[in-house]
Amino acid sequence: MKTILCFGDSLTWGHDAAGQCRHPFDDRWPNALQAALGGGVHVIAEGLGGRTTAFDDYTAAEDRNGARVLPTLLGSHSPLDLVIILLGTNDMKPAIHGDPIAAQRGVWRLVQIVRNHPYQMGATTPGVLLVSPPLMNRIDDPRLPGVYAASNQASRALASLYADLAQVEGCSFFDAATVATPSPVDGVHLDAENTRKIGQALAPLARRMLDL
Repeated sequence: MKTILCFGDSLTWGHDAAGQCRHPFDDRWPNALQAALGGGVHVIAEGLGGRTTAFDDYTAAEDRNGARVLPTLLGSHSPLDLVIILLGTNDMKPAIHGDPIAAQRGVWRLVQIVRNHPYQMGATTPGVLLVSPPLMNRIDDPRLPGVYAASNQASRALASLYADLAQVEGCSFFDAATVATPSPVDGVHLDAENTRKIGQALAPLARRMLDL
């Protein structure tokens, strides 16, 4: 049995912008990935709304710092064959950092955590697949402009920065913006169809990485 850990934010959790709720189980991209890969693979979804790559956000009850949480998840879900990281959208909030270079550095830190974790009981180091998030677009939701508005243009640099990092670090890379577009309701989160598209698009790459 091969095991994949999907580590992300509300896009991985399955936030539905239109309904302000969570997408049904089958519509969340990790579960769409599971369906596409079929038997012999176990896909674990670890998504949390507001999660950053490596920066603190004390406005929520949960720990949103991905670099602080990831080591525990690597231990609790070990052994792992592949870790898929889809983060960076929340790094673009001006109150968090608002800088795509900082997001790239945060993702680099996550790669180092995966690579250097002291895996126990003979578990080997999993492969890493970096996924840059869909591009933010026009925001109609009056609750969100102050949170994300200045980040729309900056987020467009994430794909090239992540691709450069993946090449240097020997990771695989996928640009989610090539298959998914955020809902115009809030310009950040995805509808069910676009969420499923990410999981379906990642399946061929995951198969190659897992030698399936």
